[in-house]
Amino acid sequence: MASFQKRGKTWEYRVSRMINGKQKPIRKGGFRTKKEAEVAALELEADLRKGIIPHLKPEPFDEYFRGWVADYKVDISNITLKRYESTLETIKQYFGNTPIQDITKREYQRFLNVYGLTHAKETTRKLNTHIRACIKTAIDENIIYKDFTKDVVLTGVAKQRNEDKHLNYKESKILLNKLFQITQDNDLRTITHYILLLGLTSGLRFGEMVGLTRDDFDFTKNEINVYETWDYKEGKGFVSTKNEQSIRVVKMDQKTMAVFKVLFEETPNNELNLVFYSEDSKFKTISNENTNKLLRRLLKSLDIGTISVHGLRHTHASILLYRKVSIYYISERLGHKDIDTTLKYYSHIIKELRTRDEKSTIVTFEKMIV
Repeated sequence: MASFQKRGKTWEYRVSRMINGKQKPIRKGGFRTKKEAEVAALELEADLRKGIIPHLKPEPFDEYFRGWVADYKVDISNITLKRYESTLETIKQYFGNTPIQDITKREYQRFLNVYGLTHAKETTRKLNTHIRACIKTAIDENIIYKDFTKDVVLTGVAKQRNEDKHLNYKESKILLNKLFQITQDNDLRTITHYILLLGLTSGLRFGEMVGLTRDDFDFTKNEINVYETWDYKEGKGFVSTKNEQSIRVVKMDQKTMAVFKVLFEETPNNELNLVFYSEDSKFKTISNENTNKLLRRLLKSLDIGTISVHGLRHTHASILLYRKVSIYYISERLGHKDIDTTLKYYSHIIKELRTRDEKSTIVTFEKMIV
């Protein structure tokens, strides 16, 4: 049986429990109303009848998340780890040392709403993804019994970042031909022009491209082997790929491979065997910042709107979708963790192509009727 008592402005429940013939009741307070305390007490009593032993020790949310990252995120890149550390700081700022057991679904929704006032919706989604994975573990460990992240509403500032933008098919064609033209001109070309060309024709991430060695290029099969990336932010050298699926072989067009074959023949190698080596750079590769600067200048000269180097990856995927390439192959080619990731990033493009697909479907069946 449960009893209830008001303490100050909040309510507390006391649930009877016998352990080895001795009374060891469970108390919990902080409920705004007696009804809330009664509901919580009923849930606890139901769990006790099922043999579920409640986790009575308060677990500060930030400390639990910190431990969860340390135990379960041991095989991630340094860049990804920093994102989890950023999530931890956000948890600390909002929840402080609030026990994870005391966080309600409504309070968590308020937290996301506040966060979404100053962050893009996609950023809010990533934050929630980190926390939800942690909460599922807490449930498995019987720390808590309900997923307060389930079915939450994600909010955010309606704002598109440069790296999310991509070129359309016509703009892509203009840029691609310009890059091919420049790589044939000894006076104009720089190693940075080559990475722009590769970004557009391969869809590789920037870290994957600067981590390529000459041995990764197979000119017989026209393939590029992606085994690792280069830490261009902190200078730690070769590091693991973003996920297991990112270790892949990317089939390339013959013209792009021919350009790089000539490059390798005409330029000396370096001690690291890196394709995009820069002796003057602190981290020994061309920088993301300078690559973006060159891309902006080049696009401006072509009267094309600005995108980032990462936008070339989005452009690559957009071109393949436009040409009706399978979403499954695109996901594999980009090294996404799963197809859901691909659908999430490119759902807007898929929607844009829906009208074309509708017309194609109608025409297909009309032509079948004799």
